[in-house]
Amino acid sequence: MVGIEDLDEFALVKSSMSELVASMDDKSQMKKMMLHLCISGGKLIRPVMLILCTQICGGRSEESANAALAIELIHSASLIHDDVLDGGIMRRGVESAHEKYGMSAAILCGDFMISRAITLISSYGRDSVYEFGKAGMYMAEGETIDIASVSDEFLEMNYFECIIKKTASLFASSTAIGAYAAGADVQTAERFRLFGEYVGTAYQMVDDLLEYLGNLDGKQSTYESTTLPLIFRRTMGHDVAVGKTVNEILFYVSKAKALMAIIPNSKSKDNLLLVADLITIDLLPDSIIKNNSN
Repeated sequence: MVGIEDLDEFALVKSSMSELVASMDDKSQMKKMMLHLCISGGKLIRPVMLILCTQICGGRSEESANAALAIELIHSASLIHDDVLDGGIMRRGVESAHEKYGMSAAILCGDFMISRAITLISSYGRDSVYEFGKAGMYMAEGETIDIASVSDEFLEMNYFECIIKKTASLFASSTAIGAYAAGADVQTAERFRLFGEYVGTAYQMVDDLLEYLGNLDGKQSTYESTTLPLIFRRTMGHDVAVGKTVNEILFYVSKAKALMAIIPNSKSKDNLLLVADLITIDLLPDSIIKNNSN
């Protein structure tokens, strides 16, 4: 089965990241931390989606390569800060940045990556820069909501506000910026932005469901957020809670795909929809999908 890592867009982003790190001062502690993050092997989902959206809108992948790199840098920075907040010990199967290099160095590395990302996105015009900045603000706000999620008063509507800001906002900005990089108008970019938001929302729900089921490998933290299956579990049995969560995931994936129905068919569109499936419904255990379809 084709994976994200098999796409040409993945290779382009990975190559761009390697070139950026290689250009840094060899004596720099920051370079050592950046190399550590590269070794951890990110899935590059958001930048790949960005480049695919550029291609769908008639642009060339090279035109949005720096924007894609900016997205991956701010995403990686958010993971560093997230691990600091959550007491993360492992990330992507390797030691978290603050565990390996210390809290102060990790935070500064995250700050460096955000600043470098700003320099990369700055040449893409007002609409793209605005989308990028808005995502950064929403991600931080979403984290503050997540921190407060331990309360029993944290309800379903709070959960969705949290994940839309914390996770889906960067997906939304990625797909919108990809469209803008190809010269798309505001209406078209908004369609792609919504597509990214819906896919990102479903992606986070899948991640939360897999964690609830104990099926999430390569990540270890000392803090546990209140997620949708845990909220459902307060008033219903385990199986019903899982089923309701799966229904929400399928609903958001369906909404995302419906937005692409009027977009002309192309290999890039097929690959964008493939990525959407790979990071959502394809990650769900077969038994869950089978039980939910009955």
